Amino acid sequence: MSSVSGSAAGNPSGMTAASRTLGAHEHHWFTEPTEPAKKSFVFWLILAQFIFFVALLGPAIVGIGLKILDLQHIGAVENTGAGLNSAQAILGGVGALFATLANVVFGRVSDRTTSRWGRRRIWIVLGTIIMTIGFVVMATGTSLLIATVGWAIAQLGANMTLAPFVATLADQVPKFQRGKITAALGIAQNAGIVGGVYVAGWFSFNLFIVFVIPSILAIGAMIVFAFVLPDKVLPVKPPRMTFGEIIQTIWVSPVKEPDFALAWWSRFLITFASFGFTAFRFGYLINHLKVPEKEIGLLIANTTLVYTGALIVTAWLAGMLSDRIGKRKVFVWVATALFAVGTFALIFVQDVPSYYILELFLGAAYGIYVGVDLALVIDVLPNPDDSGKDLGVLNIANALPQTLAPTIGGFVLLATGGANGSNYAAWFTVCAIAGLIGALVIFPIKKVR
Repeated sequence: MSSVSGSAAGNPSGMTAASRTLGAHEHHWFTEPTEPAKKSFVFWLILAQFIFFVALLGPAIVGIGLKILDLQHIGAVENTGAGLNSAQAILGGVGALFATLANVVFGRVSDRTTSRWGRRRIWIVLGTIIMTIGFVVMATGTSLLIATVGWAIAQLGANMTLAPFVATLADQVPKFQRGKITAALGIAQNAGIVGGVYVAGWFSFNLFIVFVIPSILAIGAMIVFAFVLPDKVLPVKPPRMTFGEIIQTIWVSPVKEPDFALAWWSRFLITFASFGFTAFRFGYLINHLKVPEKEIGLLIANTTLVYTGALIVTAWLAGMLSDRIGKRKVFVWVATALFAVGTFALIFVQDVPSYYILELFLGAAYGIYVGVDLALVIDVLPNPDDSGKDLGVLNIANALPQTLAPTIGGFVLLATGGANGSNYAAWFTVCAIAGLIGALVIFPIKKVR
C-alpha cells in the first residue's frame, strides 16, 4: 500500500523536513489505498461488525421497548400507549444526541491520534468497553432517568467505536473493492440486527442477558480486530487546531464539497424515514396491528429476519454490480425512492401477514441502498487525511435523525390524536416524503456516476 502503516520511526512516509512544517490546511500525510485490502482485515472487519451490531441493535430495536414495559410494570412509567410512546421518544432522542456528538468528536480525534498503536485501535476497543458499561446501567436501572443515562453512555461508547471503525474502510480499501466490501459490511450489520433481536426475543425475561452478554462478546471481537488491523501511525504530531478548525469538526462546507453535502442529505433523509418507523414500532404493532404484548418480541425478530434475508440478497447483488459497471448513483436513488414507497404503505397494513410482505419489500429496497451508498460516500470524501472526521460528519446524518424522528414523531402523533398509537397516517406520510426527497438529491452529484 502506498499509504503509511507500521512504526513512525525514521521517515516512513518519505516526508521532507519542509513538508513536516506544513500547516493544518496543507498537509497530506496519507493517500488513498491502491492495493487490495488484506483478507484477514476484511474477514475480521465483517465478523466484528456482525457481533458489534448484535450487541448494539438488539437493545436498540427490542431492548428499549422491553425496558420501558418493565418500567411500566413497576410503576416507573405511565402504563398507557401514550406513556410508551413518550418514554421511547425520550430514550431514543437522548441516546441519539450522544451518538451524534461522539461520532463526530471521535472521528476527528482518531484522525489526529499519534499513538504508536495507530490512529484507530485504541478508540475502537475503548468505545466498546464504555458501551458495555452503559448497558449494565440500563439493564439494572429502576427509573426512566437511570435507563436514559445508561442508554446515553452506551451510545457514547458505541459511536466512539463506530467512527474510527468505519474510517478503516477509507484507510484500507481501494476504490475498486469498495462496493463489494461495503455491501458485505452492510450485510453483516443487518445480520447482526437479526441476531440481536432474536437474542432479545429469546431472553426477554432477563434484561441483563439482552443488554450485557452480547456486548461483552463485542469487546472480544473488537480486540481481535484491533490486532489484525494494519492501522496507520500518524508520522508527525498535527498542528494545534484553531478555533475555526475545531468548529469544522462537525462541518464540511457544502459550497466547497457539494457532492459530499448531497450524499449527507440523502443519508439523513432515508435514516429519518427508517427511524420514523423504528422508534414507534412497539406502539404500532400493539395499537395499530393489535398484536398481543407477549408476542411483540418474537414478531419483531421474525419480521427482521424476513427483512434482512431480502436485504442480504439485494445488497450483495447491488454492491457487486456497482463495482462491475462503475456506477453508484442509480442504485442509491432507486433504493431510496422504493423505501419511501414502502414507508408510506405502512399506513395501509391491517394484519400481520401483510406486515411480513411489506417488511420483505422494505428489506429489498434498503439492501440496494446498503450495498452501494457507503461506497458512494467514500468515493466523494474530501481528504484521505481527514476520513475519520468526514465520516463522523456523515454519521451525523445517521445519528441526528435518531434524535429528531422520535421527537418530531411524538409531536405529530400527539397533534393528530395518535398519542396512544392508533393513528400513524400523518407521521408515516411525513417519513415517506423525507425518503422521496432523499432520492432526488442524489441526481446532482458529479464526482461519481
